[in-house]
Amino acid sequence: MSHLKIEHIEKSYGERSVLKDVSFSVQEGEFVSLLGPSGSGKSTLFRIIGGMTAPLSGAVYLEGEDITGKRGSISYTPQSPSLMPWRTTLQNVLLGQEIVGKKDEEKARDMLERAGLKGYEQAYPHELSGGMKQRASFIRSILSPQSLILLDEPFSALDEFTRLDMQQWLLSIWSEYKRSILFVTHNIEEAIFLSDRIIVLSDRPATVVKEFNIPFDRPRREDLLLTEEFLHWKKLIYQEMRVLNE
Repeated sequence: MSHLKIEHIEKSYGERSVLKDVSFSVQEGEFVSLLGPSGSGKSTLFRIIGGMTAPLSGAVYLEGEDITGKRGSISYTPQSPSLMPWRTTLQNVLLGQEIVGKKDEEKARDMLERAGLKGYEQAYPHELSGGMKQRASFIRSILSPQSLILLDEPFSALDEFTRLDMQQWLLSIWSEYKRSILFVTHNIEEAIFLSDRIIVLSDRPATVVKEFNIPFDRPRREDLLLTEEFLHWKKLIYQEMRVLNE
């Protein structure tokens, strides 16, 4: 049984169709990226999975249960870190656990230390850099009880080197906790480096046009980005995306 199953999702705003018969699945512990042109409806799909907006038709299943329109079933990290400005770093990362009444402060402090945030536990969001905020936001997702994490272009605002550092940090944490992750990006290199599988969406109205199983072993190292095989996959997916944009 798939961990997450999306079945025939349709979504329109007025007469403008955004999602058209979108179907795919994510297996337990799998890292899957949704790759598509900017404005193709990827974030709308995330809001549907998270129960924040309802589809026109179709259904979302998590571990066999229909969660269509239900909030609280998944952990969602939007493009901006969305930390509460009046809460400290420690209070922010504990928020998901706090909501369900199961706080583990010792584990939170340990993860903050591993994320390079030791000494910032009592700092407020305005005192953190962009990368620090994203680390805190992801730790909050990992600490939350939900088994599926949705990441919506979390590194898009970071410079190239900080972004690569964050990708490697994300993979190191994910490899330990093995939560199912659905990751939205329009960066081909990022999708290949992070993912087990890439699902390519068309321009609006978005539909699934291709799936790629990424063959690289884990753990993934930075030098993978410079190999001929990585470049081959980048060209392959780029050509697919280029056709979509013509």
